Formats: sequence, structure tokens, C-alpha cells
Amino acid sequence: MDEELRSLTERLRQESGGSAAYEHLAASGDLDELAEVLTAPGQPLWARELAAFRLGLEGDRRAFESLVLLLNHRDPERCVSAAYALARLGDPRTARAAAALATNELRVAYALHPVRLLAQLRAPESVPALITTLERRLRPHDPYRRVALACVEGLGALGDARARPVLREALAHPALAEAAVHALARIPEQR
Repeated sequence: MDEELRSLTERLRQESGGSAAYEHLAASGDLDELAEVLTAPGQPLWARELAAFRLGLEGDRRAFESLVLLLNHRDPERCVSAAYALARLGDPRTARAAAALATNELRVAYALHPVRLLAQLRAPESVPALITTLERRLRPHDPYRRVALACVEGLGALGDARARPVLREALAHPALAEAAVHALARIPEQR
């Protein structure tokens, strides 16, 4: 069993109280049944998350909307699971959705996992969204240093020369300086 799936199932088993409904849903191989959980009224959050995660791993795009909502959830564990499933889903809308979440200033407290997902996806939207998000985090007294650090690391991993100016700005921030040095070193010199 995949480690992320194991972690998710253990967490959701506890959340559901180990109910028979949980056991049935965890064992179900019927993708239509899983998809129905996402739209049926009155379903608990643990059931929707489990169904969306499993559908995502199967590449079933019916999970997309639910996974995006979970990617922007206040509970970091749900965000981690959603990002993992979205990275495997293969839906072309994923990068655009992650970019929208990462750059939404009203939800910046929840931007860490969308930022990390953008770096992993390596999509055309990734670098512009990470640059925008990092530029906003370089303001004095910005409380979202973890988001800024994830942007710096992601831009380094992507190795795109467009990130040089914002990474140079990040050098002036003690919490980001070391990561910015490493990120800049990963960007090939222009010729």
C-alpha cells in the first residue's frame, strides 16, 4: 500500500470512528460508488476525502473539484493528501487551480500546499504563480515565511531564469537567504 494512502486511511479511520461505512468505502473498488459519495448530500468530510483521494489515484477526473477544495482546507493533513492525489490525477486544470489558490491573498494562510504542488507539477503556470506569491511575501513583517520559503525552494527546483530577480530580492531576508542562494545556484546561467 502506498505510504500516503496508508497515512490517510489511518487518519480517516480514526475520524470516522472505524465505522462500517468507513470500512466499506475504504474497501470499495467501484469508482462510480466513490464518485457518488462526492455529490450525495449529507456525506461526512472523511468520506468525501477518502473517495476523492482514491479516485484521484485512479486518474478519475470526477475527483478534481473535491480535491481542489481539500487542497485549500484549513487542516494541513487534508491539504497534503489532496496535493498528493492531484499530482497523480493528471487533470490539465490542476496547475491553473493550484496557481489560483497560491496567489489568492485572502487565503494565503493556506497557500503552502498549492505552492508545493505547483513546483511538483512543473506546469507553465508554476513559475509565474510562484514569483507572484513570493513577491508578496517579501513585504516587511509578512507572517507567511513558510509560504515564502516554499516559493524559493520551488523556484530553485524549477530552474527558470525568470525567477532570478525575485530570488535576488529574497537574499535580503534572513529567513530566506540561504534557500535563495541555493535556488539561484540551480538556475542555469544565461548565455
